[in-house]
Amino acid sequence: MAIPLIFEVSMLISSICGFLVAVWLLWRARKQADLQALAGFAIMMAIWCFGHVALYQGMETLGIFIVLANPLMPTFFLHFAIRFVYAGQVKSPWLKGLGQYLWLVYLTSILVVLHSWWVQGGSTVNTHDTRAFFVFTDAGIFNLAYTVLVGVLAHGVLLYGWLRHQGNKKRSILAMFGVGAWGLLLATSFVFPSFGISWFPYPMLLLPSYLLLLVYGVVRYQILSVNAFANRALLWLAMMLVMLCLIAVISVVSARLGLQALANVPSWQLWFYSLLMLVVASLIHRPLTRIISRVIYPGATLSEELLEAWSSQLKAAHDWPSLNQIGERLLSEQVLRKVTIQIHGTEAAEALAQTPWSPPAETTDTTVSSPLTLEVSVTEQGWQFSLHGWEDASPGMRLTAEVFGSLFSTSCSLLERSLALAAAERKRLDEQHLVELGRLSAAMAHELRNPLNIIAMAAYDSPADTRQHIQTQLQRADRLVSDMLVYSGGLHLQISSVPLAALVNNLLSQSETQQVDCQVRIADDLHLAGDFQRLQQVFINLIDNALAYVRDMPDGKLLISAEQQAQQVVIQLHNNGPVIEPSMQGEAMFQPFVTKRSGGSGLGLAIVRRILEAHGGRIRHRSDCHWPVTFELSFPQPTHSAD
Repeated sequence: MAIPLIFEVSMLISSICGFLVAVWLLWRARKQADLQALAGFAIMMAIWCFGHVALYQGMETLGIFIVLANPLMPTFFLHFAIRFVYAGQVKSPWLKGLGQYLWLVYLTSILVVLHSWWVQGGSTVNTHDTRAFFVFTDAGIFNLAYTVLVGVLAHGVLLYGWLRHQGNKKRSILAMFGVGAWGLLLATSFVFPSFGISWFPYPMLLLPSYLLLLVYGVVRYQILSVNAFANRALLWLAMMLVMLCLIAVISVVSARLGLQALANVPSWQLWFYSLLMLVVASLIHRPLTRIISRVIYPGATLSEELLEAWSSQLKAAHDWPSLNQIGERLLSEQVLRKVTIQIHGTEAAEALAQTPWSPPAETTDTTVSSPLTLEVSVTEQGWQFSLHGWEDASPGMRLTAEVFGSLFSTSCSLLERSLALAAAERKRLDEQHLVELGRLSAAMAHELRNPLNIIAMAAYDSPADTRQHIQTQLQRADRLVSDMLVYSGGLHLQISSVPLAALVNNLLSQSETQQVDCQVRIADDLHLAGDFQRLQQVFINLIDNALAYVRDMPDGKLLISAEQQAQQVVIQLHNNGPVIEPSMQGEAMFQPFVTKRSGGSGLGLAIVRRILEAHGGRIRHRSDCHWPVTFELSFPQPTHSAD
């Protein structure tokens, strides 16, 4: 009497699980056609299982009609298999065609069901407890054969997908094959009475597991919450099995230990009471965990929603100051105390040093206590955090700070990578812009040469004063064009040993020094490894620039000195011209088209710096050498002396 009752309960559980699974799939996968078809399969299986319950409850006509609708189950499964396999990398034409004619399969299945109803393809037989069980009549064998055929076709589609797909989808299909073998084993006993086999369908008692395992095999790689649910379900199932084994051992051993009262209790009652205790324990586990956590860590109210809110707000930070301010506000609001966050990292420290400090958000705490600090720094192992001043804080507050510190360290790492990528992209765009600007400048400089030559020839017959004025302006324009070509063009160095003293003296002899006192303090054997033409251009620009300011002075002076220091040569050009304005000092004076010199192009110092950087050197202005104006050039490459 117990087995038929268990069978009825099993079918009822399968029916309820089928409806619940279908609702869950439709809710979680509203936009996925394959899971919607799987939901249809779950609904049909739930209805089919309910048909057996109806038979057991004496509703034979309803039960037979429902069970004869079983061709719709493999039809929905075929629909699911086609959608599941066709999605992704596999775009087979025959699968696409089969999907387009699915409506014919549905129509055929409905016609088979209607035909089975018309010819009375099902009947019932009485089990040993006089309850009705479904059997196929001779006219209903076609219904069974069609159902098997559609099921074989669906699994053939899955086999094709297993051969063609890779990764998670391939593993999902393999899991479905394993579950399909399990379902086939369970469903085989369903047809035993139809073929005259007088054996109770015991495997059908486990039918609730088939649908759950099938759905889990499909969606375990798509919906992570399914894996979490399966993890908990498997844990409780394992505990139930362990408890069942333990009760069996207790039933055998209790009589021998003299526990006659316990031995007289039926095993099923022990198992039922134990199962009831297990269910109660599962219900009170989570509330008790929260209560105990609040006792051990008072004040700590951490949840997944809170951590997700923290993470989303920290990700919204676009620079280090905003990340620092958001972090201080979030942690201060959570612990109800003012918290300071210190970020130690090269770029982070520089960015925070340039930003005025603003206090954290006001909290409701009015007590006077030591300052709470969360220090975050970058190490060889990545971003790490440490807490300072939290010794007197409650365990809950400290736990909150530790969890927040871990999340904040991760946010620092993400922001660092984001800023690095943004900087690299800006550098790439700047370099591309400079290349395009250089090409444009070179093209314009070449094009300007033609009209300048025409103007020079047209001015040949003009009066002398006018011609002289035009020639002066043409020379200025030609010098500007030459400077633009040098600045915008590529620098290809031809390195040789250049005698520095001879080069400087030769250039001074060709310059219009007039009344300027020019001195050179460079050893005759001091050589530079560099491009002779480019180095000559460097000193021409610097000497002409200096002479332009001191040439008309009654006591104009120019001093050029050089000495070797370790692995570099340091050259200084001093003059006693006007002091450079503070606004022009620093990087400003080396920018192109920035000049205070009358008639200057504004490219002289920019060209000098570019040539020096091409040699691996640098130029800077100094005001601490007891001269009004000093330019210092350094060449870090090794020098060579004359042989």
